[in-house]
Amino acid sequence: MTQRPAVLIVQPHLGALTGFLQSLYDVYRLWEGPPLEAEPDIRALIVAGELPLDMALLDRLPNLSLIACFTSGYEAIDVAACRARGLEVTHAPGVNHEDVADHALGLILAERRQILTGDRAVRAGTWRADDKTITPSMAGPRRGLVGLGAIGEAVARRADAFRMETRWWGPRDKAAAWTRMGSLVELARWAEVLVVACKADDSNRGLIDREVIEALGPDGLLVNVARGQLVDEAALIAALKAGTLGGAALDVFEIEPTDPTRWAGVPNTLLTPHTGGATINAVPAMLRLLMQNLAAHFAGQPVVTPAS
Repeated sequence: MTQRPAVLIVQPHLGALTGFLQSLYDVYRLWEGPPLEAEPDIRALIVAGELPLDMALLDRLPNLSLIACFTSGYEAIDVAACRARGLEVTHAPGVNHEDVADHALGLILAERRQILTGDRAVRAGTWRADDKTITPSMAGPRRGLVGLGAIGEAVARRADAFRMETRWWGPRDKAAAWTRMGSLVELARWAEVLVVACKADDSNRGLIDREVIEALGPDGLLVNVARGQLVDEAALIAALKAGTLGGAALDVFEIEPTDPTRWAGVPNTLLTPHTGGATINAVPAMLRLLMQNLAAHFAGQPVVTPAS
């Protein structure tokens, strides 16, 4: 065993964490192929919790004791299986839900007011004084929320400021200032804008299916700032092409990065590259929790933010 704890960063997009970790730990990066002789030294994995964790990797690391998710979400991590192996799992909750809510409102605003379409018209020289684009107001539309956790509540507060009427649905009732609908389909049928803001797990994969999409209808806008797996992407694309759904504004996708050819010719879409929670305020806070959890774990103390 080395004098300093060794950690293994699993996904390449987390490689930027290397510099912050190296002052305290011996850092290996999975995509570079850590030497076999180093595997007994590795005591923690640094992961993105939305990406599946190869359980076979755990078998190769006999002294592994911690799975540290840099992200808030950890739906791709089998926490029970990890704990059965004696592994702690941590994550970074409560640091970016306000930013994700900002992004959701930005998507709604950009799509309803056709901001990107207007930008392209100005740049292309197709703006004509006798052809004014008339767009819907932000005030008044019925906005449905799928999930009323930290992100959902933050979106609802912002929607109130825009004078949008908000109702929500989730599998469990809770005390809230907004009306809960009896079912997801009922919510979609009522809403003009449907925002997906719930947690994702194996039980709700494809939650936004063809029935929900059809209930939202040809004038409806679907916004997803949660996880791509919550939406049946094939059904979504088919509905957009057929005109049975009005539009979609997506920050997350079934497979990331998404294949751009998948969206070629799909009308009325606004797509962003999973940046809703990636801000100059949120990312340092996520790093701070990661470092605190690592320090506590290696000191034999309770971790700061364990996964539930």
